[in-house]
Amino acid sequence: MERSEAASKYKWKTEDIFSSDDAWEKSYAEAEKSIGFSEFEGKLGDKRSLIAFFSKEEKTGRMLERLHLYAHMKHDEDSRVAKYTSMQSKAMSLYVRFSSAVSFAEPELTALPEETLVAYASDAELADHDYFFRQLIRAKKHILSKSEEKLLAMGGEMYSQFREIFSMIDNADIQLGEVTDDQGNVIPLTHGTFGVLLHGQDRALRKKAFERYYSAYIGLTNTIAAAYFGNVKKDVFLTQARHYPSCLARALENEDVQPAVYENLIAAVHDSLPSMHAYIALRKKLLGLDEQHMYDIYAPLVQDAQLKLPYEEACDLVVEGLAPLGTEYQALLRKGFSEGWVDVLENTGKRSGAYSTGIYDTHPYVLLNYQQTTHDIFTIAHEMGHSLHTYFSNRTQPYAKADYRIFVAEVASTVNEVLLLKHILAKTRDKKLKAYLLNYYLDTIRTTLHRQTMFAEFEAVAHEMVEKGEPLTSENLCEVYLGLNKLYYGDAIVHDKEIAYEWSRIPHFYTSFYVYKYSTGIISAISIANRILREGESAVKDYIAFLSSGGSDDPVSLLKIAGVDLMKRDAFDAAMREFGEVLREFEQTQA
Repeated sequence: MERSEAASKYKWKTEDIFSSDDAWEKSYAEAEKSIGFSEFEGKLGDKRSLIAFFSKEEKTGRMLERLHLYAHMKHDEDSRVAKYTSMQSKAMSLYVRFSSAVSFAEPELTALPEETLVAYASDAELADHDYFFRQLIRAKKHILSKSEEKLLAMGGEMYSQFREIFSMIDNADIQLGEVTDDQGNVIPLTHGTFGVLLHGQDRALRKKAFERYYSAYIGLTNTIAAAYFGNVKKDVFLTQARHYPSCLARALENEDVQPAVYENLIAAVHDSLPSMHAYIALRKKLLGLDEQHMYDIYAPLVQDAQLKLPYEEACDLVVEGLAPLGTEYQALLRKGFSEGWVDVLENTGKRSGAYSTGIYDTHPYVLLNYQQTTHDIFTIAHEMGHSLHTYFSNRTQPYAKADYRIFVAEVASTVNEVLLLKHILAKTRDKKLKAYLLNYYLDTIRTTLHRQTMFAEFEAVAHEMVEKGEPLTSENLCEVYLGLNKLYYGDAIVHDKEIAYEWSRIPHFYTSFYVYKYSTGIISAISIANRILREGESAVKDYIAFLSSGGSDDPVSLLKIAGVDLMKRDAFDAAMREFGEVLREFEQTQA
Protein backbone atom coordinates (compact mmCIF):
# COMPACT_ATOMS: atom_id res chain seq x y z
CA MET A 1 0.00 0.00 0.00
CA GLU A 2 1.22 3.48 -0.81
CA ARG A 3 1.05 5.99 2.02
CA SER A 4 -1.36 8.20 0.09
CA GLU A 5 -3.93 5.36 0.21
CA ALA A 6 -4.09 5.32 4.04
CA ALA A 7 -6.85 7.28 5.77
CA SER A 8 -5.66 10.33 7.70
CA LYS A 9 -6.95 8.86 10.99
CA TYR A 10 -4.20 6.22 10.72
CA LYS A 11 -1.39 8.77 10.29
CA TRP A 12 0.49 10.75 12.90
CA LYS A 13 0.28 14.55 12.72
CA THR A 14 3.72 15.88 11.95
CA GLU A 15 2.10 19.29 11.50
CA ASP A 16 2.00 19.46 15.31
CA ILE A 17 5.80 19.85 15.09
CA PHE A 18 6.05 22.06 11.99
CA SER A 19 3.17 23.20 9.85
CA SER A 20 5.14 22.52 6.66
CA ASP A 21 8.54 21.72 5.23
CA ASP A 22 9.01 25.45 4.60
CA ALA A 23 8.47 26.15 8.30
CA TRP A 24 11.13 23.52 9.07
CA GLU A 25 13.59 25.23 6.71
CA LYS A 26 12.95 28.60 8.34
CA SER A 27 13.57 27.16 11.80
CA TYR A 28 16.71 25.39 10.56
CA ALA A 29 18.18 28.70 9.35
CA GLU A 30 17.41 30.28 12.74
CA ALA A 31 18.96 27.37 14.66
CA GLU A 32 22.08 27.45 12.54
CA LYS A 33 22.74 30.98 13.80
CA SER A 34 22.43 29.88 17.45
CA ILE A 35 25.19 27.26 17.50
CA GLY A 36 28.06 29.42 18.79
CA PHE A 37 28.80 29.33 22.55
CA SER A 38 32.39 30.64 22.61
CA GLU A 39 31.35 33.72 24.58
CA PHE A 40 30.80 31.50 27.65
CA GLU A 41 34.12 29.61 27.61
CA GLY A 42 36.16 30.22 30.73
CA LYS A 43 33.28 32.05 32.42
CA LEU A 44 31.11 29.28 33.93
CA GLY A 45 32.52 29.91 37.39
CA ASP A 46 30.44 33.11 37.34
CA LYS A 47 26.83 32.31 38.21
CA ARG A 48 25.29 34.93 35.94
CA SER A 49 27.30 33.67 32.96
CA LEU A 50 26.35 30.09 33.83
CA ILE A 51 22.64 30.95 33.96
CA ALA A 52 22.92 32.66 30.57
CA PHE A 53 24.75 29.63 29.16
CA PHE A 54 22.07 27.21 30.40
CA SER A 55 19.35 29.44 28.97
CA LYS A 56 20.90 29.57 25.51
CA GLU A 57 21.78 25.85 25.58
CA GLU A 58 18.17 24.96 26.37
CA LYS A 59 16.68 27.28 23.75
CA THR A 60 19.00 25.96 21.05
CA GLY A 61 18.60 22.34 22.14
CA ARG A 62 14.82 22.56 21.97
CA MET A 63 14.98 24.05 18.48
CA LEU A 64 17.27 21.23 17.34
CA GLU A 65 15.03 18.58 18.87
CA ARG A 66 12.06 19.81 16.85
CA LEU A 67 14.13 19.92 13.66
CA HIS A 68 15.45 16.41 14.15
CA LEU A 69 12.12 14.89 15.21
CA TYR A 70 10.24 16.23 12.20
CA ALA A 71 12.89 15.16 9.69
CA HIS A 72 13.30 11.75 11.34
CA MET A 73 9.56 11.05 11.33
CA LYS A 74 9.03 12.23 7.75
CA HIS A 75 11.92 10.02 6.65
CA ASP A 76 10.42 7.02 8.46
CA GLU A 77 7.06 7.55 6.74
CA ASP A 78 8.69 6.70 3.41
CA SER A 79 12.45 6.27 3.20
CA ARG A 80 12.30 6.56 -0.60
CA VAL A 81 11.74 10.32 -0.38
CA ALA A 82 15.20 11.83 -0.83
CA LYS A 83 14.10 15.23 0.47
CA TYR A 84 13.54 13.88 3.98
CA THR A 85 16.72 11.84 3.95
CA SER A 86 18.54 15.10 3.24
CA MET A 87 16.65 16.98 5.96
CA GLN A 88 17.44 14.26 8.48
CA SER A 89 21.12 14.43 7.58
CA LYS A 90 21.13 18.23 7.92
CA ALA A 91 19.46 18.03 11.34
CA MET A 92 21.96 15.44 12.58
CA SER A 93 24.86 17.55 11.29
CA LEU A 94 23.55 20.54 13.21
CA TYR A 95 23.24 18.39 16.34
CA VAL A 96 26.90 17.34 16.01
CA ARG A 97 27.96 20.99 15.68
CA PHE A 98 25.88 21.89 18.73
CA SER A 99 27.37 19.08 20.80
CA SER A 100 30.84 20.17 19.82
CA ALA A 101 30.08 23.81 20.61
CA VAL A 102 28.96 23.06 24.18
CA SER A 103 31.47 20.27 24.86
CA PHE A 104 33.70 22.65 26.85
CA ALA A 105 31.05 23.14 29.54
CA GLU A 106 31.12 19.91 31.50
CA PRO A 107 34.95 19.68 31.79
CA GLU A 108 35.07 23.37 32.75
CA LEU A 109 32.42 22.93 35.41
CA THR A 110 34.01 19.76 36.76
CA ALA A 111 37.31 21.64 37.14
CA LEU A 112 35.69 24.20 39.44
CA PRO A 113 36.33 23.88 43.20
CA GLU A 114 34.02 21.42 44.90
CA GLU A 115 32.60 24.14 47.14
CA THR A 116 31.50 26.06 44.04
CA LEU A 117 29.68 23.00 42.67
CA VAL A 118 28.07 22.35 46.06
CA ALA A 119 26.85 25.97 46.10
CA TYR A 120 25.48 25.64 42.57
CA ALA A 121 23.68 22.41 43.50
CA SER A 122 21.75 24.17 46.28
CA ASP A 123 21.17 27.52 44.53
CA ALA A 124 17.49 28.22 43.90
CA GLU A 125 18.28 30.00 40.62
CA LEU A 126 19.95 26.81 39.36
CA ALA A 127 17.33 24.42 40.76
CA ASP A 128 16.58 22.95 37.32
CA HIS A 129 20.17 21.66 37.27
CA ASP A 130 20.59 20.49 40.87
CA TYR A 131 20.83 16.79 40.00
CA PHE A 132 23.31 17.58 37.22
CA PHE A 133 25.59 19.30 39.75
CA ARG A 134 25.27 16.45 42.22
CA GLN A 135 26.47 14.11 39.48
CA LEU A 136 29.41 16.38 38.72
CA ILE A 137 30.41 16.43 42.38
CA ARG A 138 30.30 12.63 42.52
CA ALA A 139 32.32 12.26 39.29
CA LYS A 140 34.89 14.90 40.25
CA LYS A 141 37.15 12.45 42.07
CA HIS A 142 37.55 10.49 38.83
CA ILE A 143 38.49 13.51 36.72
CA LEU A 144 42.19 13.71 35.89
CA SER A 145 44.47 16.62 35.18
CA LYS A 146 43.86 18.75 32.11
CA SER A 147 46.70 17.12 30.17
CA GLU A 148 45.62 13.62 31.20
CA GLU A 149 42.03 14.33 30.21
CA LYS A 150 43.24 15.56 26.84
CA LEU A 151 45.14 12.32 26.29
CA LEU A 152 42.11 10.23 27.20
CA ALA A 153 39.92 12.32 24.90
CA MET A 154 42.37 11.79 22.04
CA GLY A 155 41.66 8.07 22.32
CA GLY A 156 37.92 8.58 21.97
CA GLU A 157 37.57 7.22 18.45
CA MET A 158 39.83 4.29 19.24
CA TYR A 159 37.60 3.22 22.13
CA SER A 160 34.70 2.50 19.77
CA GLN A 161 36.76 0.57 17.23
CA PHE A 162 36.14 -2.83 18.80
CA ARG A 163 32.37 -2.36 18.55
CA GLU A 164 32.77 -1.19 14.96
CA ILE A 165 34.98 -4.17 14.11
CA PHE A 166 32.35 -6.56 15.47
CA SER A 167 29.60 -4.67 13.65
CA MET A 168 31.46 -5.06 10.35
CA ILE A 169 31.96 -8.77 10.99
CA ASP A 170 28.36 -9.29 12.07
CA ASN A 171 26.62 -7.21 9.42
CA ALA A 172 28.94 -7.23 6.41
CA ASP A 173 31.58 -9.93 6.38
CA ILE A 174 29.95 -12.96 7.97
CA GLN A 175 28.52 -15.49 5.52
CA LEU A 176 25.50 -17.09 7.18
CA GLY A 177 24.67 -19.26 4.19
CA GLU A 178 21.29 -20.83 3.52
CA VAL A 179 19.11 -23.79 4.44
CA THR A 180 16.62 -25.88 2.48
CA ASP A 181 13.22 -26.86 3.85
CA ASP A 182 11.46 -30.17 3.22
CA GLN A 183 9.75 -28.71 0.14
CA GLY A 184 13.08 -27.94 -1.47
CA ASN A 185 12.78 -24.19 -0.91
CA VAL A 186 16.10 -22.48 -0.34
CA ILE A 187 15.99 -19.98 2.54
CA PRO A 188 18.87 -17.49 2.86
CA LEU A 189 19.95 -17.16 6.48
CA THR A 190 19.99 -13.66 7.95
CA HIS A 191 19.80 -12.54 11.56
CA GLY A 192 16.09 -11.98 10.99
CA THR A 193 15.25 -15.25 9.24
CA PHE A 194 17.25 -17.20 11.82
CA GLY A 195 14.93 -15.94 14.55
CA VAL A 196 11.85 -16.74 12.49
CA LEU A 197 13.05 -20.29 11.80
CA LEU A 198 13.85 -20.96 15.46
CA HIS A 199 10.27 -19.97 16.34
CA GLY A 200 8.88 -22.26 13.63
CA GLN A 201 7.29 -25.67 13.96
CA ASP A 202 9.62 -27.52 11.56
CA ARG A 203 12.15 -29.12 13.89
CA ALA A 204 14.45 -30.42 11.17
CA LEU A 205 14.62 -26.93 9.70
CA ARG A 206 15.31 -25.45 13.14
CA LYS A 207 18.23 -27.83 13.55
CA LYS A 208 19.65 -27.03 10.11
CA ALA A 209 19.35 -23.30 10.70
CA PHE A 210 20.92 -23.53 14.16
CA GLU A 211 23.92 -25.52 13.00
CA ARG A 212 24.48 -23.50 9.85
CA TYR A 213 24.10 -20.14 11.61
CA TYR A 214 26.56 -20.99 14.37
CA SER A 215 29.07 -22.54 11.99
CA ALA A 216 29.57 -19.05 10.53
CA TYR A 217 30.54 -17.67 13.95
CA ILE A 218 32.68 -20.68 14.80
CA GLY A 219 34.65 -20.05 11.62
CA LEU A 220 35.44 -16.52 12.86
CA THR A 221 35.70 -17.27 16.57
CA ASN A 222 39.34 -16.28 17.06
CA THR A 223 38.86 -12.96 15.31
CA ILE A 224 35.70 -12.20 17.31
CA ALA A 225 37.42 -13.24 20.56
CA ALA A 226 40.26 -10.83 19.80
CA ALA A 227 37.77 -8.01 19.17
CA TYR A 228 35.94 -8.74 22.41
CA PHE A 229 39.19 -9.03 24.37
CA GLY A 230 40.19 -5.62 23.00
CA ASN A 231 36.85 -4.15 24.09
CA VAL A 232 37.23 -5.50 27.63
CA LYS A 233 40.88 -4.35 27.82
CA LYS A 234 39.67 -0.87 26.82
CA ASP A 235 37.20 -0.98 29.72
CA VAL A 236 39.93 -2.06 32.14
CA PHE A 237 42.25 0.70 30.92
CA LEU A 238 39.65 3.44 31.42
CA THR A 239 38.67 1.97 34.81
CA GLN A 240 42.24 2.02 36.04
CA ALA A 241 42.97 5.44 34.52
CA ARG A 242 40.02 6.97 36.38
CA HIS A 243 40.68 5.08 39.62
CA TYR A 244 37.50 3.05 39.84
CA PRO A 245 37.63 -0.21 41.81
CA SER A 246 36.24 -2.28 38.91
CA CYS A 247 34.82 -2.05 35.41
CA LEU A 248 31.38 -2.81 36.79
CA ALA A 249 31.62 0.04 39.30
CA ARG A 250 32.69 2.48 36.57
CA ALA A 251 29.89 1.45 34.19
CA LEU A 252 27.19 1.62 36.85
CA GLU A 253 28.41 4.90 38.35
CA ASN A 254 27.98 6.49 34.93
CA GLU A 255 24.29 5.62 35.34
CA ASP A 256 24.22 6.53 39.05
CA VAL A 257 23.42 2.93 40.01
CA GLN A 258 25.04 0.97 42.83
CA PRO A 259 26.77 -2.38 42.08
CA ALA A 260 24.48 -3.94 44.72
CA VAL A 261 21.67 -3.81 42.12
CA TYR A 262 23.71 -5.98 39.74
CA GLU A 263 24.65 -8.34 42.54
CA ASN A 264 21.04 -8.65 43.75
CA LEU A 265 19.93 -9.50 40.22
CA ILE A 266 22.38 -12.35 39.70
CA ALA A 267 21.85 -13.76 43.20
CA ALA A 268 18.05 -13.71 42.88
CA VAL A 269 18.09 -15.39 39.48
CA HIS A 270 20.45 -18.08 40.76
CA ASP A 271 18.10 -18.80 43.66
CA SER A 272 15.15 -19.14 41.28
CA LEU A 273 16.78 -21.44 38.73
CA PRO A 274 14.84 -24.54 39.88
CA SER A 275 11.68 -22.89 38.44
CA MET A 276 13.47 -22.21 35.15
CA HIS A 277 14.71 -25.80 35.00
CA ALA A 278 11.16 -27.01 35.66
CA TYR A 279 9.89 -24.90 32.75
CA ILE A 280 12.55 -26.26 30.42
CA ALA A 281 11.59 -29.80 31.49
CA LEU A 282 7.90 -29.02 30.86
CA ARG A 283 8.75 -27.73 27.38
CA LYS A 284 10.49 -31.01 26.64
CA LYS A 285 7.44 -32.96 27.78
CA LEU A 286 4.91 -30.85 25.86
CA LEU A 287 7.00 -30.98 22.69
CA GLY A 288 7.12 -34.78 23.04
CA LEU A 289 10.90 -34.93 22.70
CA ASP A 290 13.24 -37.66 23.84
CA GLU A 291 16.03 -35.11 23.64
CA GLN A 292 15.43 -31.36 23.76
CA HIS A 293 18.10 -29.24 22.10
CA MET A 294 18.90 -25.53 22.24
CA TYR A 295 17.25 -25.11 18.82
CA ASP A 296 13.97 -26.22 20.42
CA ILE A 297 13.92 -23.50 23.05
CA TYR A 298 11.74 -21.12 21.00
CA ALA A 299 9.43 -23.74 19.48
CA PRO A 300 5.76 -22.81 20.01
CA LEU A 301 3.90 -24.79 22.67
CA VAL A 302 0.40 -23.47 21.91
CA GLN A 303 -0.90 -23.24 18.34
CA ASP A 304 -3.68 -21.21 16.72
CA ALA A 305 -4.57 -18.99 19.67
CA GLN A 306 -4.02 -15.52 18.25
CA LEU A 307 -6.16 -12.54 19.15
CA LYS A 308 -7.09 -11.10 15.75
CA LEU A 309 -8.59 -7.66 16.22
CA PRO A 310 -8.98 -4.65 13.93
CA TYR A 311 -6.88 -1.71 15.10
CA GLU A 312 -9.76 0.21 16.70
CA GLU A 313 -10.84 -2.84 18.70
CA ALA A 314 -7.24 -3.46 19.73
CA CYS A 315 -7.05 0.11 21.04
CA ASP A 316 -10.30 -0.38 22.95
CA LEU A 317 -8.88 -3.53 24.53
CA VAL A 318 -5.70 -1.69 25.56
CA VAL A 319 -7.72 1.13 27.17
CA GLU A 320 -9.91 -1.42 28.94
CA GLY A 321 -6.92 -3.49 30.08
CA LEU A 322 -5.14 -0.46 31.52
CA ALA A 323 -8.14 0.66 33.58
CA PRO A 324 -6.22 -0.05 36.83
CA LEU A 325 -4.01 2.97 35.97
CA GLY A 326 -6.96 5.32 36.39
CA THR A 327 -9.30 7.45 34.31
CA GLU A 328 -6.70 10.14 33.50
CA TYR A 329 -4.35 7.52 32.07
CA GLN A 330 -7.17 6.01 30.01
CA ALA A 331 -8.18 9.46 28.74
CA LEU A 332 -4.61 10.12 27.60
CA LEU A 333 -4.57 6.81 25.75
CA ARG A 334 -7.77 7.74 23.92
CA LYS A 335 -6.35 11.18 23.20
CA GLY A 336 -3.25 9.63 21.66
CA PHE A 337 -5.27 7.21 19.55
CA SER A 338 -7.63 9.88 18.24
CA GLU A 339 -5.46 13.00 17.93
CA GLY A 340 -2.64 11.98 15.65
CA TRP A 341 -0.05 10.54 18.01
CA VAL A 342 0.09 7.16 16.23
CA ASP A 343 1.12 6.15 12.71
CA VAL A 344 -0.68 2.84 12.35
CA LEU A 345 -0.47 1.09 9.01
CA GLU A 346 2.35 -0.45 7.04
CA ASN A 347 3.04 1.29 3.72
CA THR A 348 5.66 0.97 1.01
CA GLY A 349 8.92 2.56 2.13
CA LYS A 350 7.87 2.91 5.77
CA ARG A 351 10.30 1.96 8.50
CA SER A 352 9.60 -1.50 9.89
CA GLY A 353 8.90 -2.36 13.52
CA ALA A 354 7.58 -0.02 16.17
CA TYR A 355 8.84 2.73 18.44
CA SER A 356 7.82 5.64 20.62
CA THR A 357 9.47 9.03 20.29
CA GLY A 358 8.90 12.49 21.65
CA ILE A 359 10.45 15.77 22.64
CA TYR A 360 9.77 18.36 25.30
CA ASP A 361 7.72 20.72 23.13
CA THR A 362 5.31 18.28 21.47
CA HIS A 363 3.13 15.38 22.46
CA PRO A 364 4.74 11.92 22.04
CA TYR A 365 4.49 9.93 18.82
CA VAL A 366 4.27 6.18 18.11
CA LEU A 367 5.19 4.34 14.94
CA LEU A 368 3.42 1.02 14.32
CA ASN A 369 3.05 -1.36 11.42
CA TYR A 370 -0.11 -2.90 12.84
CA GLN A 371 -1.16 -6.44 11.93
CA GLN A 372 -4.01 -8.36 13.54
CA THR A 373 -1.88 -10.45 15.90
CA THR A 374 -1.62 -10.81 19.67
CA HIS A 375 1.94 -9.50 19.52
CA ASP A 376 0.86 -6.27 17.83
CA ILE A 377 -1.89 -5.65 20.38
CA PHE A 378 0.74 -5.85 23.12
CA THR A 379 2.97 -3.60 21.02
CA ILE A 380 0.32 -0.87 21.17
CA ALA A 381 0.26 -1.12 24.97
CA HIS A 382 4.07 -1.23 25.12
CA GLU A 383 4.72 1.81 22.95
CA MET A 384 1.98 3.86 24.59
CA GLY A 385 3.66 3.06 27.92
CA HIS A 386 6.80 4.74 26.64
CA SER A 387 4.79 7.64 25.29
CA LEU A 388 2.88 8.36 28.48
CA HIS A 389 6.09 8.09 30.52
CA THR A 390 7.45 10.82 28.24
CA TYR A 391 4.19 12.79 28.47
CA PHE A 392 4.09 12.84 32.28
CA SER A 393 7.80 13.63 32.62
CA ASN A 394 7.63 16.49 30.13
CA ARG A 395 4.48 17.87 31.73
CA THR A 396 5.96 17.88 35.22
CA GLN A 397 9.70 18.44 34.97
CA PRO A 398 11.72 21.38 33.67
CA TYR A 399 13.50 20.72 30.39
CA ALA A 400 16.83 20.01 32.10
CA LYS A 401 15.34 17.17 34.16
CA ALA A 402 12.62 15.79 31.87
CA ASP A 403 14.61 13.13 30.04
CA TYR A 404 14.61 9.83 31.94
CA ARG A 405 17.51 7.39 31.92
CA ILE A 406 17.75 4.20 29.90
CA PHE A 407 17.75 2.27 33.20
CA VAL A 408 14.05 3.02 33.71
CA ALA A 409 13.05 3.37 30.05
CA GLU A 410 11.44 -0.08 29.73
CA VAL A 411 9.53 0.01 33.02
CA ALA A 412 6.40 1.87 31.91
CA SER A 413 6.09 -0.08 28.66
CA THR A 414 6.36 -3.40 30.49
CA VAL A 415 3.92 -2.37 33.23
CA ASN A 416 1.36 -1.85 30.46
CA GLU A 417 2.07 -5.26 28.95
CA VAL A 418 1.76 -7.04 32.30
CA LEU A 419 -1.50 -5.27 33.18
CA LEU A 420 -3.00 -5.97 29.73
CA LEU A 421 -1.99 -9.62 29.86
CA LYS A 422 -3.51 -10.10 33.31
CA HIS A 423 -6.70 -8.36 32.18
CA ILE A 424 -7.13 -10.67 29.18
CA LEU A 425 -6.31 -13.72 31.31
CA ALA A 426 -8.93 -12.71 33.86
CA LYS A 427 -11.72 -12.29 31.35
CA THR A 428 -11.07 -15.03 28.77
CA ARG A 429 -12.90 -18.35 28.87
CA ASP A 430 -10.88 -19.69 25.95
CA LYS A 431 -8.57 -22.35 27.44
CA LYS A 432 -6.24 -22.29 24.45
CA LEU A 433 -5.90 -18.50 24.52
CA LYS A 434 -5.24 -18.63 28.26
CA ALA A 435 -2.51 -21.23 27.72
CA TYR A 436 -1.03 -19.14 24.90
CA LEU A 437 -0.89 -15.99 27.04
CA LEU A 438 0.60 -17.79 30.04
CA ASN A 439 3.26 -19.30 27.79
CA TYR A 440 3.83 -15.86 26.23
CA TYR A 441 4.41 -14.45 29.73
CA LEU A 442 6.75 -17.28 30.71
CA ASP A 443 8.84 -16.78 27.58
CA THR A 444 8.88 -13.01 28.08
CA ILE A 445 10.32 -13.48 31.57
CA ARG A 446 12.72 -16.18 30.37
CA THR A 447 14.14 -14.09 27.54
CA THR A 448 14.01 -10.63 29.12
CA LEU A 449 14.97 -11.57 32.66
CA HIS A 450 16.77 -14.92 32.87
CA ARG A 451 18.60 -14.84 29.54
CA GLN A 452 19.70 -11.23 29.88
CA THR A 453 20.93 -11.95 33.42
CA MET A 454 22.99 -14.83 32.05
CA PHE A 455 24.49 -12.37 29.57
CA ALA A 456 25.14 -9.93 32.42
CA GLU A 457 26.90 -12.59 34.46
CA PHE A 458 29.04 -13.55 31.46
CA GLU A 459 30.12 -9.92 31.07
CA ALA A 460 31.01 -9.67 34.75
CA VAL A 461 33.10 -12.86 34.63
CA ALA A 462 34.91 -11.80 31.44
CA HIS A 463 35.81 -8.40 32.87
CA GLU A 464 36.96 -9.92 36.16
CA MET A 465 39.24 -12.27 34.24
CA VAL A 466 40.96 -9.40 32.44
CA GLU A 467 41.12 -7.32 35.62
CA LYS A 468 43.10 -10.20 37.14
CA GLY A 469 45.48 -10.23 34.16
CA GLU A 470 44.01 -13.25 32.37
CA PRO A 471 43.68 -13.02 28.57
CA LEU A 472 40.39 -13.79 26.84
CA THR A 473 40.49 -16.46 24.15
CA SER A 474 37.84 -18.28 22.21
CA GLU A 475 38.51 -21.35 24.35
CA ASN A 476 38.07 -19.77 27.77
CA LEU A 477 35.14 -17.59 26.65
CA CYS A 478 33.35 -20.69 25.33
CA GLU A 479 34.12 -22.51 28.56
CA VAL A 480 32.62 -19.71 30.66
CA TYR A 481 29.57 -19.35 28.43
CA LEU A 482 28.81 -23.06 28.22
CA GLY A 483 29.09 -23.34 31.99
CA LEU A 484 26.57 -20.55 32.44
CA ASN A 485 24.24 -22.05 29.83
CA LYS A 486 24.23 -25.34 31.75
CA LEU A 487 23.63 -23.50 35.04
CA TYR A 488 20.72 -21.43 33.70
CA TYR A 489 18.95 -24.06 31.56
CA GLY A 490 19.55 -27.25 33.56
CA ASP A 491 19.55 -30.93 32.64
CA ALA A 492 16.34 -31.19 30.59
CA ILE A 493 18.07 -29.87 27.48
CA VAL A 494 21.12 -30.88 25.46
CA HIS A 495 23.73 -28.13 25.62
CA ASP A 496 24.77 -28.40 21.99
CA LYS A 497 28.40 -27.61 21.25
CA GLU A 498 27.31 -24.66 19.11
CA ILE A 499 25.72 -22.86 22.07
CA ALA A 500 29.14 -22.38 23.66
CA TYR A 501 29.78 -19.83 20.90
CA GLU A 502 26.63 -17.79 21.48
CA TRP A 503 28.68 -15.08 23.23
CA SER A 504 30.32 -14.37 19.86
CA ARG A 505 27.09 -13.11 18.26
CA ILE A 506 25.78 -10.69 20.92
CA PRO A 507 26.24 -7.05 19.80
CA HIS A 508 25.31 -5.68 23.24
CA PHE A 509 28.52 -7.10 24.70
CA TYR A 510 30.34 -4.21 23.02
CA THR A 511 28.33 -1.76 25.15
CA SER A 512 29.52 -3.23 28.39
CA PHE A 513 27.14 -3.80 31.31
CA TYR A 514 24.07 -2.72 29.36
CA VAL A 515 21.94 -5.86 29.16
CA TYR A 516 21.21 -6.14 32.90
CA LYS A 517 18.85 -3.18 32.50
CA TYR A 518 16.41 -5.35 30.54
CA SER A 519 16.23 -7.62 33.57
CA THR A 520 15.84 -4.90 36.19
CA GLY A 521 13.25 -3.24 33.95
CA ILE A 522 10.93 -6.24 33.84
CA ILE A 523 11.51 -6.98 37.53
CA SER A 524 10.47 -3.43 38.41
CA ALA A 525 7.47 -3.58 36.07
CA ILE A 526 6.15 -6.85 37.51
CA SER A 527 6.44 -5.46 41.04
CA ILE A 528 4.70 -2.19 40.12
CA ALA A 529 1.87 -3.88 38.18
CA ASN A 530 1.15 -6.30 41.01
CA ARG A 531 1.19 -3.50 43.58
CA ILE A 532 -1.29 -1.51 41.46
CA LEU A 533 -3.62 -4.53 41.21
CA ARG A 534 -3.26 -5.24 44.91
CA GLU A 535 -3.40 -1.73 46.43
CA GLY A 536 -5.28 0.32 43.86
CA GLU A 537 -5.43 4.12 44.02
CA SER A 538 -2.50 4.71 46.40
CA ALA A 539 -0.19 2.60 44.24
CA VAL A 540 -1.41 4.34 41.06
CA LYS A 541 -0.68 7.73 42.64
CA ASP A 542 2.88 6.63 43.41
CA TYR A 543 3.31 5.20 39.92
CA ILE A 544 2.14 8.40 38.21
CA ALA A 545 4.58 10.30 40.44
CA PHE A 546 7.35 8.01 39.18
CA LEU A 547 6.29 8.56 35.56
CA SER A 548 6.38 12.28 36.25
CA SER A 549 9.87 12.26 37.77
CA GLY A 550 11.83 12.25 34.49
CA GLY A 551 15.55 12.38 35.21
CA SER A 552 15.30 14.41 38.41
CA ASP A 553 17.31 11.96 40.53
CA ASP A 554 19.19 8.70 40.27
CA PRO A 555 17.02 5.95 38.73
CA VAL A 556 17.08 3.65 41.76
CA SER A 557 15.74 6.46 43.97
CA LEU A 558 13.06 7.28 41.39
CA LEU A 559 11.85 3.68 41.31
CA LYS A 560 11.42 3.81 45.08
CA ILE A 561 8.65 6.37 44.47
CA ALA A 562 6.71 3.56 42.77
CA GLY A 563 7.47 1.14 45.61
CA VAL A 564 10.44 -0.70 44.08
CA ASP A 565 13.71 -0.79 46.03
CA LEU A 566 16.38 -2.50 43.94
CA MET A 567 18.90 -2.12 46.75
CA LYS A 568 16.95 -4.91 48.47
CA ARG A 569 15.98 -8.37 47.26
CA ASP A 570 12.19 -8.00 47.61
CA ALA A 571 11.34 -6.96 44.03
CA PHE A 572 13.78 -9.46 42.55
CA ASP A 573 12.37 -12.34 44.60
CA ALA A 574 8.78 -11.28 43.83
CA ALA A 575 9.45 -11.48 40.09
CA MET A 576 10.96 -14.93 40.51
CA ARG A 577 7.91 -16.06 42.49
CA GLU A 578 5.69 -14.71 39.73
CA PHE A 579 7.50 -16.90 37.21
CA GLY A 580 6.90 -19.95 39.40
CA GLU A 581 3.22 -19.12 39.88
CA VAL A 582 2.64 -18.56 36.16
CA LEU A 583 4.42 -21.82 35.43
CA ARG A 584 2.08 -23.73 37.76
CA GLU A 585 -0.95 -22.06 36.19
CA PHE A 586 0.31 -22.93 32.71
CA GLU A 587 0.84 -26.56 33.76
CA GLN A 588 -2.79 -26.73 34.84
CA THR A 589 -3.93 -25.72 31.35
CA GLN A 590 -1.99 -28.68 29.96
CA ALA A 591 -3.46 -31.25 32.34
